[in-house]
Amino acid sequence: MSVINTNNQAVAGARNLNSSQEMLGRSLTRLSSGSKIVNPSDDAAGMAVSAKLDAQSRRITAASTNVQNAVSYVQTADGFMSGMTKILSRLSELAVLAKDVTKNSGDVELYQEEFASLQDQLRATIGGTTAEVGGTSDVSSPLGAFNGQVLFGPKAGGVTVTIGQAVGQEMTIGESNLRSGAMLELIQQDAAGAYTLASDDANAFGKLTAAIHHIASQRSSLGAAQSRLDLAAATLTVESENLSSANSRIRDVDVAEESTRFAKYNILVQSGTSMLAQANQLPNSVLKLLQN
Repeated sequence: MSVINTNNQAVAGARNLNSSQEMLGRSLTRLSSGSKIVNPSDDAAGMAVSAKLDAQSRRITAASTNVQNAVSYVQTADGFMSGMTKILSRLSELAVLAKDVTKNSGDVELYQEEFASLQDQLRATIGGTTAEVGGTSDVSSPLGAFNGQVLFGPKAGGVTVTIGQAVGQEMTIGESNLRSGAMLELIQQDAAGAYTLASDDANAFGKLTAAIHHIASQRSSLGAAQSRLDLAAATLTVESENLSSANSRIRDVDVAEESTRFAKYNILVQSGTSMLAQANQLPNSVLKLLQN
């Protein structure tokens, strides 16, 4: 049927062209952004899942940071204890030398001078109040500290570290309290500020041996904690990679697939534009009838 007022072919062509242009625009936006989901309407369920995965991934990254900081905390404490072990070995050596019957009182005093100097180093590293370690003043800022946290003081319950992204995924690093037991006997002072243990004391060697065992036990506990932290760090790394891969499959655009789709809609737009121009010329045939 030849009509003038309604050009159905042109209307259909315009509709198809608009649809192709819309799809071409979406494809172009995906390629330019690299994201498969540009608007929530593109994949509402996928966007919701992706948001949860992204939040979980961020929590894992934060937990991984916590674990690495905890490893540094443990390594710092162990480093100080390693130095203490060397000091204790030298103290025990001095205690034995001080009991050499061939040494005169002047020699023993020299041994005691070094002995007390090493005790000063231990006391400055461990720290403590006068109520804890005696003396005339508190050692409130000990050398043994990490980011402002005292390493070798009493900590009820130890230090709790978050090692996962979910609630309750925690571990505890036990306290390394060196202000008690065998170590206390080495750094304790009387009210006048003199050490209660001297190099020539009869029980000095026994107390030093006990202190060495104390340090070794504490280092063993820290080593076990670091082993678990290293395992947690490795687990978090794998978990983060898996979450990133899962989220990528939801959000990231497949460039090869989308490029093919872009080429398809680009051709459709061009052909649609050409056909719409042809459809708009159809009423000219009616003019030829009128002219006749």
